Amino acid sequence: MKKLWGGRFTQGAAKSVEAFTQSISFDKRLAFYDIAGSTAHAKMLAKQGIITQKEAKEIITGLNKIKKQIILSTFDFKVELEDIHMNIESALTEMYPDSGRKLHTARSRNDQVALDLRLYLRDVTKNIIELIKNFQNILVDISEKHLNTIMPGYTHLQRAQPVLLAHHLLAYVEMFQRDRERLSDCLKRVNTLPLGACAMSGTTLNIDRDYVAKELKFARISENSMDAVSDRDFVIEFISHCSIIMMHLSRMAEELVLWSTGEFSFIEISDAYTTGSSIMPQKKNPDVAELIRGKTGRVYGALMSILTIMKALPLTYNRDMQEDKIPLFDTCDTVSASLQIINEMFHHINFNAMRLRETASSGFSLATDLAEYLVRKGIPFRAAHEITGNIVKYCVELDETLEKIPLSVFKSFSDSIEEDVYQCLNLDDAVNNKNSRGGTSMNEVQKQIQRFKKLLRMR
Repeated sequence: MKKLWGGRFTQGAAKSVEAFTQSISFDKRLAFYDIAGSTAHAKMLAKQGIITQKEAKEIITGLNKIKKQIILSTFDFKVELEDIHMNIESALTEMYPDSGRKLHTARSRNDQVALDLRLYLRDVTKNIIELIKNFQNILVDISEKHLNTIMPGYTHLQRAQPVLLAHHLLAYVEMFQRDRERLSDCLKRVNTLPLGACAMSGTTLNIDRDYVAKELKFARISENSMDAVSDRDFVIEFISHCSIIMMHLSRMAEELVLWSTGEFSFIEISDAYTTGSSIMPQKKNPDVAELIRGKTGRVYGALMSILTIMKALPLTYNRDMQEDKIPLFDTCDTVSASLQIINEMFHHINFNAMRLRETASSGFSLATDLAEYLVRKGIPFRAAHEITGNIVKYCVELDETLEKIPLSVFKSFSDSIEEDVYQCLNLDDAVNNKNSRGGTSMNEVQKQIQRFKKLLRMR
Protein backbone atom coordinates (compact mmCIF):
# COMPACT_ATOMS: atom_id res chain seq x y z
CA MET A 1 0.00 0.00 0.00
CA LYS A 2 1.37 3.41 -0.96
CA LYS A 3 2.08 5.63 2.02
CA LEU A 4 0.45 9.03 2.22
CA TRP A 5 3.94 10.37 2.91
CA GLY A 6 5.71 8.25 0.29
CA GLY A 7 6.29 10.76 -2.53
CA ARG A 8 10.08 10.89 -2.28
CA PHE A 9 10.51 7.16 -1.64
CA THR A 10 11.34 4.65 -4.35
CA GLN A 11 11.01 1.58 -2.16
CA GLY A 12 8.25 0.53 0.20
CA ALA A 13 8.80 -0.10 3.88
CA ALA A 14 9.72 -3.62 4.94
CA LYS A 15 6.93 -5.55 6.65
CA SER A 16 9.08 -5.83 9.74
CA VAL A 17 9.49 -2.05 9.80
CA GLU A 18 5.74 -1.56 9.42
CA ALA A 19 5.13 -3.91 12.33
CA PHE A 20 7.80 -2.25 14.48
CA THR A 21 6.78 1.35 13.81
CA GLN A 22 3.00 0.97 13.88
CA SER A 23 0.98 2.51 16.71
CA ILE A 24 -2.54 1.74 15.47
CA SER A 25 -2.75 -1.22 17.86
CA PHE A 26 -2.90 1.21 20.77
CA ASP A 27 -3.63 4.71 19.42
CA LYS A 28 -6.93 3.69 17.80
CA ARG A 29 -8.57 4.73 21.08
CA LEU A 30 -7.91 8.29 19.86
CA ALA A 31 -10.18 7.80 16.83
CA PHE A 32 -13.10 9.97 17.92
CA TYR A 33 -10.75 12.73 19.08
CA ASP A 34 -8.94 12.60 15.74
CA ILE A 35 -12.26 12.92 13.95
CA ALA A 36 -13.33 15.83 16.16
CA GLY A 37 -10.05 17.63 15.50
CA SER A 38 -10.25 16.99 11.75
CA THR A 39 -13.83 18.23 11.65
CA ALA A 40 -12.90 21.50 13.33
CA HIS A 41 -9.85 21.83 11.07
CA ALA A 42 -11.95 21.31 7.92
CA LYS A 43 -14.47 23.94 9.04
CA MET A 44 -11.63 26.39 9.63
CA LEU A 45 -10.05 25.71 6.23
CA ALA A 46 -13.40 26.41 4.55
CA LYS A 47 -14.02 29.53 6.61
CA GLN A 48 -10.63 30.88 5.55
CA GLY A 49 -11.22 30.04 1.89
CA ILE A 50 -8.36 27.55 1.82
CA ILE A 51 -10.81 24.82 0.72
CA THR A 52 -14.38 25.24 -0.53
CA GLN A 53 -17.49 24.82 1.59
CA LYS A 54 -18.44 21.87 -0.64
CA GLU A 55 -15.10 20.19 0.07
CA ALA A 56 -15.48 20.79 3.79
CA LYS A 57 -18.98 19.30 3.70
CA GLU A 58 -17.70 16.16 1.95
CA ILE A 59 -14.84 15.84 4.45
CA ILE A 60 -17.17 16.16 7.44
CA THR A 61 -19.68 13.74 5.92
CA GLY A 62 -16.89 11.23 5.34
CA LEU A 63 -15.55 11.64 8.86
CA ASN A 64 -19.03 11.01 10.28
CA LYS A 65 -19.34 7.86 8.18
CA ILE A 66 -15.99 6.65 9.50
CA LYS A 67 -17.08 7.41 13.05
CA LYS A 68 -20.22 5.33 12.54
CA GLN A 69 -18.15 2.45 11.15
CA ILE A 70 -15.87 2.54 14.20
CA ILE A 71 -18.89 2.52 16.53
CA LEU A 72 -20.31 -0.48 14.66
CA SER A 73 -16.88 -2.21 14.64
CA THR A 74 -16.89 -2.39 10.84
CA PHE A 75 -13.94 -0.06 10.28
CA ASP A 76 -10.79 -1.82 9.04
CA PHE A 77 -7.76 -0.60 11.02
CA LYS A 78 -4.68 -1.31 8.91
CA VAL A 79 -1.22 -1.84 10.40
CA GLU A 80 0.48 -0.72 7.20
CA LEU A 81 -1.11 2.73 7.65
CA GLU A 82 0.83 3.07 10.90
CA ASP A 83 -1.44 5.16 13.12
CA ILE A 84 -4.98 6.36 13.70
CA HIS A 85 -4.42 9.58 11.76
CA MET A 86 -3.32 7.84 8.56
CA ASN A 87 -6.03 5.19 8.87
CA ILE A 88 -8.78 7.78 9.06
CA GLU A 89 -7.31 10.02 6.37
CA SER A 90 -6.82 7.07 4.03
CA ALA A 91 -10.42 5.89 4.50
CA LEU A 92 -11.68 9.43 3.97
CA THR A 93 -9.65 9.79 0.75
CA GLU A 94 -11.13 6.53 -0.56
CA MET A 95 -14.62 8.00 -0.07
CA TYR A 96 -13.85 11.48 -1.37
CA PRO A 97 -10.53 11.40 -3.28
CA ASP A 98 -10.29 15.10 -4.12
CA SER A 99 -11.55 16.74 -0.94
CA GLY A 100 -10.07 14.03 1.28
CA ARG A 101 -6.57 14.83 0.01
CA LYS A 102 -7.05 18.44 1.11
CA LEU A 103 -7.83 17.74 4.78
CA HIS A 104 -4.19 17.63 5.82
CA THR A 105 -3.58 21.15 4.50
CA ALA A 106 -1.92 23.38 7.13
CA ARG A 107 -1.28 20.64 9.64
CA SER A 108 1.17 17.83 10.38
CA ARG A 109 0.85 14.56 12.22
CA ASN A 110 3.04 16.28 14.82
CA ASP A 111 0.46 18.87 15.85
CA GLN A 112 -2.38 16.46 15.04
CA VAL A 113 -1.29 13.84 17.56
CA ALA A 114 -0.62 16.51 20.16
CA LEU A 115 -4.19 17.71 19.62
CA ASP A 116 -5.68 14.21 19.89
CA LEU A 117 -3.76 13.50 23.09
CA ARG A 118 -4.93 16.73 24.66
CA LEU A 119 -8.57 16.15 23.69
CA TYR A 120 -8.39 12.60 25.05
CA LEU A 121 -6.63 13.58 28.25
CA ARG A 122 -9.04 16.44 28.86
CA ASP A 123 -11.95 13.99 28.96
CA VAL A 124 -10.06 11.40 31.03
CA THR A 125 -8.95 14.01 33.57
CA LYS A 126 -12.51 15.24 34.04
CA ASN A 127 -13.70 11.65 34.50
CA ILE A 128 -11.02 10.86 37.09
CA ILE A 129 -11.84 14.07 38.98
CA GLU A 130 -15.47 12.93 39.09
CA LEU A 131 -14.51 9.43 40.30
CA ILE A 132 -12.44 10.95 43.10
CA LYS A 133 -15.32 13.23 44.03
CA ASN A 134 -17.69 10.25 44.17
CA PHE A 135 -15.29 8.42 46.49
CA GLN A 136 -14.97 11.47 48.72
CA ASN A 137 -18.76 11.57 49.01
CA ILE A 138 -18.83 7.90 50.02
CA LEU A 139 -16.18 8.47 52.71
CA VAL A 140 -18.01 11.55 54.03
CA ASP A 141 -21.27 9.58 54.23
CA ILE A 142 -19.58 6.73 56.12
CA SER A 143 -17.90 9.26 58.42
CA GLU A 144 -21.25 10.81 59.27
CA LYS A 145 -22.68 7.39 60.11
CA HIS A 146 -19.73 6.62 62.40
CA LEU A 147 -19.51 9.86 64.34
CA ASN A 148 -19.61 7.89 67.61
CA THR A 149 -17.19 5.16 66.58
CA ILE A 150 -13.84 5.38 68.32
CA MET A 151 -10.77 3.59 66.99
CA PRO A 152 -7.06 3.50 67.78
CA GLY A 153 -4.91 5.98 65.92
CA TYR A 154 -1.42 4.75 65.04
CA THR A 155 2.09 6.04 64.67
CA HIS A 156 4.86 3.61 63.62
CA LEU A 157 1.98 1.11 63.35
CA GLN A 158 1.85 1.15 67.16
CA ARG A 159 -1.30 2.20 69.01
CA ALA A 160 -0.93 5.88 69.77
CA GLN A 161 -4.10 7.81 70.66
CA PRO A 162 -7.83 7.19 70.26
CA VAL A 163 -9.54 8.98 67.39
CA LEU A 164 -12.92 8.89 65.76
CA LEU A 165 -13.18 6.51 62.80
CA ALA A 166 -14.74 9.45 60.97
CA HIS A 167 -11.60 11.50 61.63
CA HIS A 168 -9.43 8.73 60.19
CA LEU A 169 -11.52 8.42 57.02
CA LEU A 170 -11.66 12.18 56.56
CA ALA A 171 -7.86 12.23 56.45
CA TYR A 172 -8.20 10.37 53.14
CA VAL A 173 -10.88 12.79 51.99
CA GLU A 174 -8.29 15.54 52.52
CA MET A 175 -5.74 13.61 50.45
CA PHE A 176 -8.20 13.11 47.62
CA GLN A 177 -9.18 16.77 47.76
CA ARG A 178 -5.57 17.67 47.03
CA ASP A 179 -5.63 15.15 44.18
CA ARG A 180 -8.68 16.83 42.68
CA GLU A 181 -7.08 20.23 43.02
CA ARG A 182 -3.89 19.04 41.34
CA LEU A 183 -5.80 17.50 38.42
CA SER A 184 -7.95 20.61 38.04
CA ASP A 185 -4.80 22.70 37.84
CA CYS A 186 -3.21 20.24 35.41
CA LEU A 187 -6.32 20.54 33.24
CA LYS A 188 -5.46 24.19 32.55
CA ARG A 189 -2.27 23.11 30.81
CA VAL A 190 -3.88 20.13 29.08
CA ASN A 191 -6.54 22.46 27.67
CA THR A 192 -4.16 24.22 25.27
CA LEU A 193 -4.59 24.02 21.47
CA PRO A 194 -1.45 22.86 19.59
CA LEU A 195 -3.09 22.56 16.14
CA GLY A 196 -1.70 25.12 13.73
CA ALA A 197 1.89 24.55 14.77
CA CYS A 198 2.10 22.13 11.82
CA ALA A 199 5.37 20.17 11.67
CA MET A 200 7.18 22.62 13.94
CA SER A 201 7.32 26.13 12.42
CA GLY A 202 3.73 27.11 11.65
CA THR A 203 2.39 27.68 8.13
CA THR A 204 2.34 30.29 5.38
CA LEU A 205 -1.39 29.67 4.90
CA ASN A 206 -3.95 32.02 6.40
CA ILE A 207 -5.33 29.78 9.15
CA ASP A 208 -7.46 30.87 12.11
CA ARG A 209 -6.30 29.11 15.27
CA ASP A 210 -8.69 31.08 17.48
CA TYR A 211 -11.61 29.66 15.52
CA VAL A 212 -10.38 26.09 15.98
CA ALA A 213 -9.80 26.70 19.69
CA LYS A 214 -13.37 27.91 20.05
CA GLU A 215 -14.74 24.95 18.06
CA LEU A 216 -12.87 22.47 20.26
CA LYS A 217 -13.43 24.42 23.50
CA PHE A 218 -9.77 25.06 24.23
CA ALA A 219 -9.14 27.80 26.76
CA ARG A 220 -5.64 28.61 25.47
CA ILE A 221 -3.54 28.39 22.32
CA SER A 222 0.10 27.33 22.26
CA GLU A 223 2.24 30.39 21.58
CA ASN A 224 5.38 28.68 20.23
CA SER A 225 5.04 26.22 17.38
CA MET A 226 8.22 24.34 18.29
CA ASP A 227 7.09 23.85 21.87
CA ALA A 228 3.58 22.92 20.74
CA VAL A 229 4.68 19.78 18.89
CA SER A 230 7.46 18.72 21.28
CA ASP A 231 5.68 19.35 24.59
CA ARG A 232 4.67 16.33 26.63
CA ASP A 233 4.86 18.10 29.98
CA PHE A 234 1.09 17.79 30.26
CA VAL A 235 1.39 13.99 29.97
CA ILE A 236 4.19 13.86 32.54
CA GLU A 237 2.28 16.14 34.90
CA PHE A 238 -0.88 14.07 34.58
CA ILE A 239 0.90 10.76 35.23
CA SER A 240 2.75 12.37 38.14
CA HIS A 241 -0.54 13.42 39.72
CA CYS A 242 -1.96 9.96 39.06
CA SER A 243 1.04 8.45 40.84
CA ILE A 244 0.09 10.46 43.93
CA ILE A 245 -3.55 9.36 43.60
CA MET A 246 -2.43 5.73 43.44
CA MET A 247 -0.13 6.26 46.42
CA HIS A 248 -3.14 7.50 48.42
CA LEU A 249 -5.25 4.56 47.25
CA SER A 250 -2.41 2.18 48.07
CA ARG A 251 -2.06 3.53 51.61
CA MET A 252 -5.78 3.03 52.11
CA ALA A 253 -5.61 -0.43 50.53
CA GLU A 254 -2.82 -1.40 52.94
CA GLU A 255 -5.00 -0.41 55.88
CA LEU A 256 -7.94 -2.37 54.51
CA VAL A 257 -5.70 -5.42 54.18
CA LEU A 258 -4.50 -5.05 57.77
CA TRP A 259 -7.91 -4.22 59.18
CA SER A 260 -9.50 -7.28 57.57
CA THR A 261 -7.06 -9.69 59.25
CA GLY A 262 -8.05 -11.75 62.27
CA GLU A 263 -5.36 -9.91 64.23
CA PHE A 264 -7.14 -6.58 63.70
CA SER A 265 -10.74 -7.60 62.88
CA PHE A 266 -11.69 -3.95 62.36
CA ILE A 267 -13.65 -4.57 59.15
CA GLU A 268 -15.49 -7.25 57.25
CA ILE A 269 -15.39 -7.00 53.46
CA SER A 270 -18.31 -8.53 51.58
CA ASP A 271 -17.70 -11.91 49.94
CA ALA A 272 -18.42 -10.23 46.59
CA TYR A 273 -15.23 -8.18 46.91
CA THR A 274 -12.91 -10.88 48.26
CA THR A 275 -11.55 -14.17 46.91
CA GLY A 276 -10.73 -17.59 48.28
CA SER A 277 -7.70 -19.84 48.29
CA SER A 278 -7.21 -22.73 45.89
CA ILE A 279 -5.98 -24.94 48.75
CA MET A 280 -7.10 -23.40 52.08
CA PRO A 281 -10.90 -23.54 52.36
CA GLN A 282 -11.07 -21.11 55.28
CA LYS A 283 -9.36 -18.23 53.50
CA LYS A 284 -11.09 -14.96 52.57
CA ASN A 285 -8.55 -12.75 50.89
CA PRO A 286 -8.79 -8.96 50.32
CA ASP A 287 -7.54 -9.29 46.75
CA VAL A 288 -9.17 -6.10 45.48
CA ALA A 289 -7.26 -4.00 47.99
CA GLU A 290 -4.07 -5.95 47.32
CA LEU A 291 -4.38 -5.40 43.57
CA ILE A 292 -4.90 -1.67 44.03
CA ARG A 293 -1.73 -1.67 46.10
CA GLY A 294 0.07 -3.68 43.41
CA LYS A 295 -1.19 -1.62 40.46
CA THR A 296 0.34 1.47 42.05
CA GLY A 297 3.70 0.17 40.83
CA ARG A 298 2.44 0.20 37.23
CA VAL A 299 1.64 3.89 37.44
CA TYR A 300 4.98 4.69 39.06
CA GLY A 301 6.58 2.74 36.22
CA ALA A 302 4.62 4.74 33.65
CA LEU A 303 5.93 7.97 35.16
CA MET A 304 9.53 6.77 34.94
CA SER A 305 8.89 5.56 31.38
CA ILE A 306 7.65 8.91 30.05
CA LEU A 307 10.35 10.84 31.91
CA THR A 308 12.99 8.57 30.38
CA ILE A 309 11.49 8.87 26.89
CA MET A 310 11.59 12.67 27.04
CA LYS A 311 14.82 13.23 28.97
CA ALA A 312 17.24 13.68 26.04
CA LEU A 313 15.06 14.63 23.07
CA PRO A 314 16.25 17.63 21.07
CA LEU A 315 13.60 19.98 19.69
CA THR A 316 11.21 19.33 18.14
CA TYR A 317 9.25 16.13 17.40
CA ASN A 318 11.06 12.78 17.51
CA ARG A 319 9.53 9.36 16.82
CA ASP A 320 10.46 8.33 20.37
CA MET A 321 7.40 10.35 21.41
CA GLN A 322 5.13 7.73 19.85
CA GLU A 323 5.93 5.71 22.98
CA ASP A 324 4.23 8.30 25.21
CA LYS A 325 0.82 6.74 24.62
CA ILE A 326 1.41 3.31 26.13
CA PRO A 327 2.30 4.60 29.63
CA LEU A 328 -0.38 7.29 29.38
CA PHE A 329 -3.17 4.93 28.33
CA ASP A 330 -2.17 2.35 30.93
CA THR A 331 -2.17 5.03 33.62
CA CYS A 332 -5.60 6.27 32.60
CA ASP A 333 -7.01 2.73 32.63
CA THR A 334 -5.34 1.75 35.91
CA VAL A 335 -6.35 4.83 37.88
CA SER A 336 -9.90 4.82 36.54
CA ALA A 337 -10.37 1.10 37.25
CA SER A 338 -8.89 1.42 40.75
CA LEU A 339 -11.16 4.33 41.64
CA GLN A 340 -14.22 2.60 40.20
CA ILE A 341 -13.66 -0.62 42.15
CA ILE A 342 -12.88 1.09 45.45
CA ASN A 343 -16.01 3.22 45.00
CA GLU A 344 -17.98 -0.01 44.71
CA MET A 345 -16.18 -1.91 47.46
CA PHE A 346 -16.65 0.72 50.16
CA HIS A 347 -20.41 0.21 49.97
CA HIS A 348 -19.69 -3.39 51.04
CA ILE A 349 -17.40 -2.86 54.02
CA ASN A 350 -18.73 -3.23 57.56
CA PHE A 351 -16.82 -1.60 60.41
CA ASN A 352 -16.64 -3.55 63.68
CA ALA A 353 -17.38 -0.65 66.04
CA MET A 354 -17.08 -2.77 69.20
CA ARG A 355 -13.68 -4.15 68.24
CA LEU A 356 -12.44 -0.70 67.22
CA ARG A 357 -13.44 0.76 70.59
CA GLU A 358 -12.01 -2.13 72.54
CA THR A 359 -8.66 -1.75 70.79
CA ALA A 360 -8.68 2.03 71.19
CA SER A 361 -8.95 1.73 74.95
CA SER A 362 -5.91 -0.54 75.32
CA GLY A 363 -2.19 0.04 75.02
CA PHE A 364 -2.11 3.10 77.30
CA SER A 365 -3.56 5.21 74.51
CA LEU A 366 -4.61 7.89 77.02
CA ALA A 367 -1.10 8.49 78.33
CA THR A 368 -0.79 11.77 76.41
CA ASP A 369 -4.09 12.92 77.88
CA LEU A 370 -2.67 12.25 81.34
CA ALA A 371 0.46 14.26 80.50
CA GLU A 372 -1.66 17.17 79.27
CA TYR A 373 -3.74 16.93 82.46
CA LEU A 374 -0.54 17.53 84.42
CA VAL A 375 0.34 20.46 82.14
CA ARG A 376 -3.02 22.03 83.02
CA LYS A 377 -1.99 21.63 86.67
CA GLY A 378 1.02 23.84 86.00
CA ILE A 379 3.68 21.16 85.48
CA PRO A 380 6.10 21.74 82.55
CA PHE A 381 5.41 19.36 79.69
CA ARG A 382 8.77 17.59 79.85
CA ALA A 383 8.27 16.91 83.55
CA ALA A 384 4.68 15.82 82.90
CA HIS A 385 5.95 13.49 80.17
CA GLU A 386 8.43 11.89 82.58
CA ILE A 387 5.85 11.49 85.36
CA THR A 388 3.40 9.87 82.94
CA GLY A 389 6.12 7.57 81.61
CA ASN A 390 6.84 6.40 85.17
CA ILE A 391 3.15 5.75 85.75
CA VAL A 392 2.94 3.71 82.54
CA LYS A 393 6.02 1.73 83.58
CA TYR A 394 4.32 1.01 86.92
CA CYS A 395 1.19 -0.23 85.09
CA VAL A 396 3.22 -2.45 82.76
CA GLU A 397 5.03 -4.07 85.68
CA LEU A 398 1.76 -4.75 87.54
CA ASP A 399 -0.30 -5.53 84.42
CA GLU A 400 -2.62 -2.67 85.33
CA THR A 401 -4.48 0.00 83.33
CA LEU A 402 -4.33 3.75 83.88
CA GLU A 403 -8.01 4.24 84.65
CA LYS A 404 -7.93 1.58 87.41
CA ILE A 405 -5.04 3.00 89.41
CA PRO A 406 -6.17 4.28 92.85
CA LEU A 407 -5.79 8.02 93.47
CA SER A 408 -3.29 7.30 96.25
CA VAL A 409 -0.99 5.59 93.74
CA PHE A 410 -1.32 8.52 91.32
CA LYS A 411 -0.36 10.89 94.14
CA SER A 412 2.76 8.89 94.83
CA PHE A 413 3.97 10.05 91.43
CA SER A 414 2.71 13.64 91.71
CA ASP A 415 0.88 15.61 94.39
CA SER A 416 -0.75 17.65 91.60
CA ILE A 417 -2.96 14.73 90.59
CA GLU A 418 -6.50 15.03 91.98
CA GLU A 419 -9.78 13.13 91.74
CA ASP A 420 -10.54 14.85 88.43
CA VAL A 421 -7.75 12.84 86.78
CA TYR A 422 -10.25 10.09 86.00
CA GLN A 423 -12.16 12.44 83.70
CA CYS A 424 -9.21 12.60 81.31
CA LEU A 425 -8.92 8.80 81.42
CA ASN A 426 -12.41 8.31 79.98
CA LEU A 427 -12.24 7.24 76.33
CA ASP A 428 -15.16 9.33 75.07
CA ASP A 429 -14.07 12.41 76.98
CA ALA A 430 -10.47 11.98 75.81
CA VAL A 431 -11.61 12.02 72.18
CA ASN A 432 -14.12 14.83 72.52
CA ASN A 433 -11.69 17.03 74.45
CA LYS A 434 -9.48 17.22 71.32
CA ASN A 435 -11.16 20.47 70.32
CA SER A 436 -8.19 22.15 68.68
CA ARG A 437 -8.95 23.09 65.09
CA GLY A 438 -8.72 19.97 62.92
CA GLY A 439 -8.73 17.71 65.97
CA THR A 440 -10.63 14.47 66.49
CA SER A 441 -13.43 15.75 68.76
CA MET A 442 -16.93 15.11 67.51
CA ASN A 443 -17.47 18.86 67.26
CA GLU A 444 -14.40 19.34 65.04
CA VAL A 445 -15.15 16.27 62.93
CA GLN A 446 -18.68 17.52 62.30
CA LYS A 447 -17.17 20.79 61.08
CA GLN A 448 -14.91 18.84 58.73
CA ILE A 449 -17.88 16.88 57.39
CA GLN A 450 -19.90 20.05 56.76
CA ARG A 451 -16.93 21.69 55.06
CA PHE A 452 -16.55 18.76 52.68
CA LYS A 453 -20.25 18.55 51.99
CA LYS A 454 -20.08 22.16 50.86
CA LEU A 455 -16.90 21.58 48.82
CA LEU A 456 -18.29 18.50 47.14
CA ARG A 457 -21.48 20.29 46.12
CA MET A 458 -19.34 22.74 44.18
CA ARG A 459 -18.32 21.91 40.64
